[in-house]
Amino acid sequence: MSGEALKNRWLIAVTALLVQVCLGSVYAWSVFVKPLMASEGWSEIQVTLTFNMAMACLGIGTMIGGWWQDKVGPRIVTTFAGVIYGLGFLIASYSISQHWLPGVYVGYGLFSGLGMGFGYICPVAMITKWFPDKRGLMTGVNVMGFGVSALIMGPIASRLIISSGVSNTLLYFGVIYGALVLVCAQFFVNPPQNWVPQGWVPTGKVSKSASAIHYTPKQALSTSRFWMLWAMLSLNTSAGIMIVSQASPLAQQQLGIDASAAAAIVGIIGLFNGGGRIVWAWISDKIGRAQAYFLIFAMQIPLFFYLPTIHNVAIFTVVVCLIELCYGGGFGVMPSFAADFFGSKYVGGIYGFILLGWGFAAIPSPLLMAYIHKTTGVYSTAIVTLGVVLIFALIIPVMAYRAGNRMVAAAKDGAVA
Repeated sequence: MSGEALKNRWLIAVTALLVQVCLGSVYAWSVFVKPLMASEGWSEIQVTLTFNMAMACLGIGTMIGGWWQDKVGPRIVTTFAGVIYGLGFLIASYSISQHWLPGVYVGYGLFSGLGMGFGYICPVAMITKWFPDKRGLMTGVNVMGFGVSALIMGPIASRLIISSGVSNTLLYFGVIYGALVLVCAQFFVNPPQNWVPQGWVPTGKVSKSASAIHYTPKQALSTSRFWMLWAMLSLNTSAGIMIVSQASPLAQQQLGIDASAAAAIVGIIGLFNGGGRIVWAWISDKIGRAQAYFLIFAMQIPLFFYLPTIHNVAIFTVVVCLIELCYGGGFGVMPSFAADFFGSKYVGGIYGFILLGWGFAAIPSPLLMAYIHKTTGVYSTAIVTLGVVLIFALIIPVMAYRAGNRMVAAAKDGAVA
């Protein structure tokens, strides 16, 4: 491929990153929780359900979008994503102005949630094809945009809510984000089949084995390796999403701070959520995907047990940021994990199915946290429960490591694992 075409992959990477920044606004949803409860009289569970629906529909959108973009390419699917994503904000904005909760569910929960899913999977799948030489790092950089969006939207949304109200805030973001996704999508294109950078050869033992075999989604779903990846992403999501969905009210109650200060913490969390996607993706390039996931789980266990005891703002911020560093890291590592195990040709469809675990996990843990808070007045029981779950989760990356070794051995013998 020519030098000009090779240069274009960096332009594609930049526009892909911008799309992820636009789509990741869902991570700032916690700044809307208390304002909606105050202005509309809706309960914490009712407001939190909007977030749950959006995340669940995101998972469904990644599955459909991954399959679709494998057929028609990333540009068409991402363009469609921008339309329904922005439209969802507008529907939610209008519904809030009419005090109609079901419309918020339809707009933000369904339309924007699906738009996030359709849009999220396309840049990820495309980047794994354009950067086989930097697969972990570049997919980490790409999905970082989704995580750091809260750093941008959280503080801005908090101020706009005060000055313009929730309805107008959603209107502004819907128009701006929808338009940006539409423009960036026009730069999206996959490289030619089997393209690699000049002079590059695979170096990792698992990626070497996968480079010669490209699983279809149906073939991947029939392997135990797929379900290991699905379980790891689901469990890591359950832990991180519980914190990010309630970060603002949790900080306000446990630390006794106001909404503006809590919104600042939400923004900082977004920085670590995004940064973790690069850090852990880079680490996984060095030590292996399964090893990185084991460390992601192990690091969070003491943090979840310690978090409910903290009443100092600085220490609280450090702990929740470390949890979100691991949460984001799970998304940074997983696209490369999937491509290593199943090849890059159909990785959009395969990773889309894996991301159903994201949508699945987004339903119970935030609702559990909101329900326990409503019934007991505290968040600690739900937080400690996730810490216990993560102890048992440690076994899964160990199983995935062994499965990877079996895959390498089978490839050497000329069989498909």
